[in-house]
Amino acid sequence: MTVFTGLDRLFGEERWLSRLRGKRLALLVHAASVNREIVHLIDLCRQEKLLVGRIFAPEHGLWADAQDMEGVEDTRDPIHELPIRSLYGASFQDLLPKANDFDDIELLIIDLQDIGARYYTFVYSAALCIEQCAKLGVPVLVLDRPNPIGGLQLEGNVVEPELRSFVGLYGLATRHGMTIGEALRLIAASEGWPAPELVSMQGWQRSMYFEDTGLPWVLPSPNMPTVDTAVVYPGGCLWEGTRLSEGRGSTRPFELFGAPWLNPSEVLAVVEPQCLEGVRLRRLVFRPTFHKFAGQSCRGFQLHVHDREHFRPLLLAMGLLRAIGKVHPEQLEWRREPYEFVADRLAIDLLLGAVGLREQILGTTPWSQIEEELANSRQGFEAQRREHLLY
Repeated sequence: MTVFTGLDRLFGEERWLSRLRGKRLALLVHAASVNREIVHLIDLCRQEKLLVGRIFAPEHGLWADAQDMEGVEDTRDPIHELPIRSLYGASFQDLLPKANDFDDIELLIIDLQDIGARYYTFVYSAALCIEQCAKLGVPVLVLDRPNPIGGLQLEGNVVEPELRSFVGLYGLATRHGMTIGEALRLIAASEGWPAPELVSMQGWQRSMYFEDTGLPWVLPSPNMPTVDTAVVYPGGCLWEGTRLSEGRGSTRPFELFGAPWLNPSEVLAVVEPQCLEGVRLRRLVFRPTFHKFAGQSCRGFQLHVHDREHFRPLLLAMGLLRAIGKVHPEQLEWRREPYEFVADRLAIDLLLGAVGLREQILGTTPWSQIEEELANSRQGFEAQRREHLLY
C-alpha cells in the first residue's frame, strides 16, 4: 500500500499549497523532514518560492549531527545557507521558543519524524512551539508522519508529575501508539491550547510498521539509524540511566548493550521467560568508538526481534535490569550526572517515570503485578488517546 505523509500531501495538493503562498513561514524541521522522493521541506519551499522567515531545529540539530544531550547553538545551515534557531541548548530555558522568534511569522509548519516512545524529545519541542504560538495567535500546521513502530501496541505508564522532564514532559505512555499529529492534538487538548491544524496522512494503517509504508527511512537522530533501532528503543533507552553502554559508538545503538564487567551467559540464565517473548538475545563483544567505555571491549547482547507483535521492549529491558542486578549487584550503577536538565533525580527514575518502580524491578515483585500497575497508570491516557486517533 502507498502511504503519503502530510508533507507529500501539502506539496501534492494545490488546496493545501495555495494556503502557503504569500505567507511568511516558520519551519520546525530536522533531517527526516523529507517527502517520498527524499526532497527536504526546505528545498520544497524554495522550489515553490515560498517565504521562509525562520527555521527551528530540535535536539540533535537540523541534520542530526549532534549527539544526545549535546547543546546546539543557533547557527547557519551549511547546506541551505540559512540561519537556524536551535531549540536545544545548554539549559531547560533554551528549549522554549521566544515570543520574538515569531515576529512577522504568519504560520508555523511542524514536520518531524517521531519514534513512538515518550522519551523521544521531538514531540515536546513541537508542543512547546504550539504553546507559544497559542499565546501569540500564530497558526500552526502539523504535517503528520507514521509511527514507525505501529499504532496498536501500548506499553508502560504515564510519567508521574514529580518525575516530569524533557523525556516525559506531557502525559504520554512509554510506548504510546500514536502518530506525532495525534500526540500533539492530545497534548494540546490536555493543556487547554487550541488544537493545531493537521495535514493527515493518506493510506497509513495502525498495524503498519515503517517498512510497510514504502516511505524512505532517514535517520531522525544520530543513534536512530534503522527501523529496527526504533523497535527496541522503548526499552533500550533505559540503559541511558545506567552505567551500561546502550551501544552508542557502535553501528547498532540500542540493539547492542553491555559493559566490560558483564557476564552475558549468567545474565541470560536468570532472565525470566515472559520477558523474552518475540526476541532472541545473542551474546557478543563490541567496542564503542565513543560514549561509554569508548575503546574498551564490552560483553553483552544484541537484540534480534523475530516477532514484533509479541515483543515488549520495555518488559525486556526491565527483565534484563532485574537479571543484571542479581548477577552483578555491585557493578550495576545508575547514572548520577544531570540528565535532560534535571539534577535532583536519577536518570533511570525519569525514564521509568514512576516513584518506586526501580525498586520493584530490582526486587521480587511479579511482572504481572508490575504490568498491571503500569496499565492502571495509563488508563486516563488510553481514554484520551481514543478521542484523538485519526486513522
